[in-house]
Amino acid sequence: MHRSRVSTILIDTPDADAAAAFWSGALGVPAAPVPGEPQFTSLPGGIAGLVTAVQRIDGEPRLHLDMETDDLDAETARLVALGAVELSRWLDCRTLRAPGGHLVCVIPVHSDPAEFAAAATVWE
Repeated sequence: MHRSRVSTILIDTPDADAAAAFWSGALGVPAAPVPGEPQFTSLPGGIAGLVTAVQRIDGEPRLHLDMETDDLDAETARLVALGAVELSRWLDCRTLRAPGGHLVCVIPVHSDPAEFAAAATVWE
């Protein structure tokens, strides 16, 4: 048994400063650098219930979701069984490509434990 949930939507782009300014204005929330992680600009409160951020990348602009889980191996296997393809691993992050071409990262739980417990789906 393990638990998981969509926790984060990331706006990936090489032009992170312009994207952060746009999405900050569009969503009516502040844009704030993430301490110790210069590639991220947080948009706190941007999308209800989800961490929302801009991530500076070197590739083409895209959106991707993070699935937080209490069991990286089980959640990765579950998503692969549904048709995703694992592309890479970096530290505790596993990057998958879902059917349709979108990226999904499987990450350890990073939200408040009570929030995670209340919102996560339990998988047998």
